[in-house]
Amino acid sequence: MLDLNNLQNYREDNRIEAKQALGGLPESIWETYSAFANAEGGVILLGVEELSDKSLHALDLLDPQWLIDDLRTILNDPMRVSANILAEEVVQIHQVDGKRIIAITVPKADPSQKPVYIENDPYRGTYRRCGEGDYRCTPEEVRQMFADRALP
Repeated sequence: MLDLNNLQNYREDNRIEAKQALGGLPESIWETYSAFANAEGGVILLGVEELSDKSLHALDLLDPQWLIDDLRTILNDPMRVSANILAEEVVQIHQVDGKRIIAITVPKADPSQKPVYIENDPYRGTYRRCGEGDYRCTPEEVRQMFADRALP
C-alpha cells in the first residue's frame, strides 16, 4: 500500500499511474485499468500530477464522489469494460496536504477474467503495463489469455 502522505517520493512505474482528472475521468484511465488488470495490478491516482522532475503532487478534486460514481457506472457497462474487478473498498478518497485525491487499487485479474479489455473489442482494447506506459497487447497475447481461461 502506498503511503500517500509521502506522495512526492513516488514515481510513475509499472504499478503506479497518476492522472489529473480535473475535468472528469480521463479516457486514458480505461487503458490503464486494462493494463494493470492484465499485468500485476497497480494503483491509479486521480487528482495527482506528475511534475517535470517526475515527482507526484496532489491537486484538489472538486467532486471526488462524482468521479467515483462515474467510474462505477462505466465499470458496470459491458460495452465499455469487459469486467469490473474492483471491490468497493479499493476505490478511496484521501486527503493529501489538504487536497482530495482518489486512489484506485486495481488487482491483477484472475486468469478466468482475462483478458480485461475496453470498448467491447478484445483485440483492440486489451492492454498491458510496461514501465510507466500502457501498451496494446498483440493478437497473440490476447489469444493466449483466452486460452489460459480454459486451463484448470
